[in-house]
Amino acid sequence: MNTPGTPTFDQLRIFLTIIDTGSFASAGRKLNRAVSVISYGIANLEAQLGLTLFEREGTRKPKLTVAGRALLAEARSISHGFDGLRAKVKGLLDGLEAEVDLAVDVMLPSERLGGVLRDFSTEFPTVQLRLHVEALGAITAMVLDRAAAIGISGPLAAGVEGVECIAAGSVPMVPVAAPDHPLGRMERIPPGAGRDYTQLVLTDRSRFTEGQDFSVMSPKTWRLADLGAKHALLREGIGWGNMPLPMIEPDLVAGTLVRLVMPDHLGGTYRFAGVWRRDTPPGPAASWLLDQFVALGQDDRELEGMGDV
Repeated sequence: MNTPGTPTFDQLRIFLTIIDTGSFASAGRKLNRAVSVISYGIANLEAQLGLTLFEREGTRKPKLTVAGRALLAEARSISHGFDGLRAKVKGLLDGLEAEVDLAVDVMLPSERLGGVLRDFSTEFPTVQLRLHVEALGAITAMVLDRAAAIGISGPLAAGVEGVECIAAGSVPMVPVAAPDHPLGRMERIPPGAGRDYTQLVLTDRSRFTEGQDFSVMSPKTWRLADLGAKHALLREGIGWGNMPLPMIEPDLVAGTLVRLVMPDHLGGTYRFAGVWRRDTPPGPAASWLLDQFVALGQDDRELEGMGDV
């Protein structure tokens, strides 16, 4: 049974450089080594593996053997792994975080979140990201409990002891219902009509929202811990409630939800804040994330008030 030896990374780098540059001489120039050293490195690699990697006869340009072609992809994979390792170590030596835990409010528009995280993956390829999507006070609770380094929270973060905040935009909240809901069928909704029907309200279990309601009009409420579930129940006509406008704009266009013009409940603005622990300032990658959300939030329209959530 043949057991191959273990090639060195330097031998694999010589092998790949020959492939990329097209000749032993070009590889020597790129690696600043004599051609004899390049040839010696390949001979040692072939001896370690027990395989011939390049055709030696009938060609002036290095040509891979069948075995050489079979090993090329694996060699590149190992090289990329080493490059990634070196980049991560350099980042750690420079103070860059190995990973970032980010908690975001479920109201944050998905297009905004996706765009920032796409750019983050390009800007910080060595930093691992853990994303937590929560509601209301849960974002601030995660930051305080050190489960997240930074958060993009709703307005409940303001004034919490031990937490620093910076404005990070907003999203319009609008009251909606299904077109076959009694409120959805009304051309003119009289004041107080919302109190006669079940209101769907987003809630969470954090200590910052315990015992609190936000613009709840109706004594008949269903409380939901998931915004997606609230969206689905609204479309089923089970109740009415406020939703972030970007999330339900397709429904308004398709007619699966209608915007309610309620004289005593106009909706409003749900404001976001970037949050972090005062005693644990964010590192370079986390600070970059905060800056992106703040910059994008500067273009948001500011509306008065905060609708029910």
